[in-house]
Amino acid sequence: MWSKSSIDALLTPIVWIDGNGILLGGNAALARWLGVSLRRLEGLPLAALDGEDGRLKSLLARLAPAVEAAQVRRARLQAPGGGERFADLLLARDADGIRIEIHPADEFPGTDPASALPAALHAALKGLAHEIRNPLAGLKGAAQLLARRASMRLDNDDERELVALIDAEVERLAGLLDRLVNPAPSRPFETVNIHAVLERVRVLADADAGWAVKIERDYDPSLPAVSGDADRLVQALWNLLRNALESGANMIHLRTRAERGVVIGEVAHRLALRVEIADDGRGVPEDLAERIFLPLVSGRAEGSGLGLALAQQVAREHGGSLGYRSRPGHTVFTLLIPVRDDAAGGGE
Repeated sequence: MWSKSSIDALLTPIVWIDGNGILLGGNAALARWLGVSLRRLEGLPLAALDGEDGRLKSLLARLAPAVEAAQVRRARLQAPGGGERFADLLLARDADGIRIEIHPADEFPGTDPASALPAALHAALKGLAHEIRNPLAGLKGAAQLLARRASMRLDNDDERELVALIDAEVERLAGLLDRLVNPAPSRPFETVNIHAVLERVRVLADADAGWAVKIERDYDPSLPAVSGDADRLVQALWNLLRNALESGANMIHLRTRAERGVVIGEVAHRLALRVEIADDGRGVPEDLAERIFLPLVSGRAEGSGLGLALAQQVAREHGGSLGYRSRPGHTVFTLLIPVRDDAAGGGE
């Protein structure tokens, strides 16, 4: 084992783990950086520090004995006591296990990934939002006019549905603009039927793809309601479904199930909802597999790289998690949302 006295003398946070990914210890700098005692860290799985839903575990699997070291840029870590940290990591394997050197982002002036938007960018966003609101108002007015005309005809169910979709999406986009330029505390959660959210997203997908992609549903009708923000969940699931559409998929499956005895992060939940979006598209590029949930990372030249980062943020807002597995021809994104006891009484 490495000399504890020599490691404690270092100012760089260091943690060491065994071959199974269990924390064996760390130095004093690690305890100071995380704000917890070393005793609290010992025996925890590495997942307790992983703020990116399994990124570190996947890296350990790739750190073969022949590989001396691996670097991770801008990793998101979580402290057992709460709060996120950002750092570059160096993973090194030797006969005693694996040592991880942590180089916090605040060691490098001006590179804090969690910093707020600069004032100039915020002002630009406000100007952009102002310009976008004008055409949004025009779209809303046109949708209302179409709705009145559709109500005068007898065979207008499909038209009514599409007009209602336009109207609802205009309202949702206006709300997103408001929250973008005027951040406010999160709205109180309400009772949400996850299948109603999925159906809203399915209709959006049908309108976007022109029914060229087949979407199959496999819902568990016995699932209870959850406590959450329906608009935010629509936003997250729509990003996942749109990624499937843009991957060249011919078939997309929407699936819901109950998951019992789930541990998300360090919190155990009696019941959670599992929402899966599976497609037969190209899959996640291998070179992006470890960074796919990071902002501004995209496998498409025209992609913004924000959709999956936002979906993961929404999952965390709901106390849940977002993960995936992928190979060419079969990709599944899985959203887990815990069910609070006071919401478990609701159903389909």
